[in-house]
Amino acid sequence: MDLTFRRFAPSEADALVDFLTGDTWPFHASAAPEGDEVRRWISEGRYDGEENRAFWIVAGDGTAGLIRLMDLADDTPLFDLRVRSRWRGTGIGGSALTWLTRYLFEEFPRVRRIEGTTRQDNAAMRRAFRRCGYVKEAHYRDAWPGTDGSVHDAVGYTVLRRDWESGGVTVPEWDDEHMITERVRPE
Repeated sequence: MDLTFRRFAPSEADALVDFLTGDTWPFHASAAPEGDEVRRWISEGRYDGEENRAFWIVAGDGTAGLIRLMDLADDTPLFDLRVRSRWRGTGIGGSALTWLTRYLFEEFPRVRRIEGTTRQDNAAMRRAFRRCGYVKEAHYRDAWPGTDGSVHDAVGYTVLRRDWESGGVTVPEWDDEHMITERVRPE
């Protein structure tokens, strides 16, 4: 599928409001944002500013999704990726993740690592992370409130610049409890 990535311009505020309010985002904290909420986000600079940039994901003649990059002054930026429901399951998420990874490492030389977090039950995003060289390095129990009052685990994935450059994957040492010299027992 031929995709292009076009930077969001503040003059496109109405299009962004329509995009975010015109679909549901089940694996996002705000699954169905209201127009006023989106306009507030835009006015706060969440989509265009020194620390943040957003890009439309264009497939053919239609807008298939949106990438929002955050903490761009940091050496570990974060991102938010949204794919419209009619485009989900087509591989756009993985293509967008590949694009944003390359963009961040090429555009920002000080970036050492890129982090992304999703709900544990977002299997499609988790598969995309792995296909794109990201490694699971965090599991947060009961950390993601659902819109229905339920609570989900969240998982964090990261790609390191050195892994991206080499095409390798550095796996965290998960079994490192031996490094702790003092035992703490619950009372």
